[in-house]
Amino acid sequence: MHIAVVGNIGAGKTTLTELLAKNYGWLPQYESVENNPYLEDFYSDMKRWSFNLQIFFLNSRFQQIMEIQKSNVNIIQDRTIYEDAFIFAANLRDMDLMTERDYENYRKIFDNITSFIKPPDLLIYLKASVPTLVNNIQRRGREYEIGIRLDYLSKLNEKYTKWIQGYKSGKLLILDKDKLDFANNTEDLGSVIEKIEVEINGLF
Repeated sequence: MHIAVVGNIGAGKTTLTELLAKNYGWLPQYESVENNPYLEDFYSDMKRWSFNLQIFFLNSRFQQIMEIQKSNVNIIQDRTIYEDAFIFAANLRDMDLMTERDYENYRKIFDNITSFIKPPDLLIYLKASVPTLVNNIQRRGREYEIGIRLDYLSKLNEKYTKWIQGYKSGKLLILDKDKLDFANNTEDLGSVIEKIEVEINGLF
């Protein structure tokens, strides 16, 4: 079983991944953030480092998904390879932070890579408004995230909405993070787990 948690920066993906991994006794797979050599440079000069950052994420995510597919264990994944292309790279291009030439090159690499992989059995989308995202980003206090622009988060949300509306690769569960506090409220977490149970019981 492969469950993936997706959503904007600060939506609560890592927290939910940790909680679900603990609840089910499954193996969590996290995004490569702390050891990403481009992230800090990217936030200080997005146009210069956008292509480098996206290629790093694409490669690390491909390695991760190949490991998931080779393993015989149940996995809960924090963010997917699809978000790299449909959300982040596309948004960088739309904001003129990645050139059309770099974007086309990137998408060709992405298309080649994704022809070798399977989508997750269940995709969980954490939908969150910009105020909720900003509140979570400020609360966790990562220095390189402090300067993230509101228009950047807003445009990412628009991309997520469009991608999720057209998602047909597998089962999908949408959770409204504005109305859920699964990190601090056990009832909210229980409600989330109930919804997941409904979805995954149909997968076995």
